[in-house]
Amino acid sequence: MTRIILSTGNVMLGGPSIIRKPGTYRSNLEFTNSLRANFSAAQQDYAAALPNGNGNHSHTQHNSRPATEVWTERDGSTLYVPRIDWGLAGLQEDRAQYEITVKLFFLPTAPPEKRADYIQEALRLVMRELGVNDIDLLIVSFPGISFEGDCEWEADRKNATMGNDEEEVATWGLLERLYEQGLIGRLGVAEFGSEKLRRLVDKVKVRPAVDQINIKNCCNVPPPLTKLAKEKGIELFTHHDSTDILPSGTLRELLGQGPQGAGVLADEGSNASGLKGEIIPEWVVKYTAFVKDRGVIENKGYFASAETVDEA
Repeated sequence: MTRIILSTGNVMLGGPSIIRKPGTYRSNLEFTNSLRANFSAAQQDYAAALPNGNGNHSHTQHNSRPATEVWTERDGSTLYVPRIDWGLAGLQEDRAQYEITVKLFFLPTAPPEKRADYIQEALRLVMRELGVNDIDLLIVSFPGISFEGDCEWEADRKNATMGNDEEEVATWGLLERLYEQGLIGRLGVAEFGSEKLRRLVDKVKVRPAVDQINIKNCCNVPPPLTKLAKEKGIELFTHHDSTDILPSGTLRELLGQGPQGAGVLADEGSNASGLKGEIIPEWVVKYTAFVKDRGVIENKGYFASAETVDEA
């Protein structure tokens, strides 16, 4: 078993071509395009540092891609793709100048009982990348929940039956501990309609401060949700994030041997080089460091985790 940690670096430094393509509205494209760009940049940078400037025979694969060990880094059973230069981490100004928002996506392929580990690892990576010890707002996105329908009423009605209340409340308890420790200033949820939000509020100690919903596929915020949020003092935000931000097929394409792949995974059923076995996406975390007095985003990026499982 190998755990793979993927990272985009700061997408604000990469130029608009990897941040947003015209006509797109969901962040899975921003995420996947930024990963590809970071993989390519790392391959070029680390290969250029080899003795002959573009990789020698022992560090080059048959397709001219530098060998995985050149531009990735293994730490025990964890493989960082690409390797991360933590010496470049940190923000430019004092911590007090920033509003730091983190959104953690639990993916449908990952077991809920491992979410405590996922939360710890995701926040560890973000805090190390930004050089901070706390987060202002953490929004959690649970699998199997969306906000879609022909109108806001239908979207709210369908949303009430989605997800798994028991698992969501148990996970929320893990986040409450971090809130009580002062590591997180506010907690939020994504895609919770009026009924799901009411049920959550009734069962938890620390109620959400934010509910982030995507109304792209309906019309407006449902009136029952607006009323409940006002009663409970919950802010309603809109967003354009994909609810399934990293499907297994997309991850295998990103890391595989194809023309747009990074060459980290071996093709299924082949004896080629690369990690073998099934690849299971676990979580994605999106982070944003907003400079309050200047009104600009200084640092924005993603980390993701996946696990390889040996084929039986």
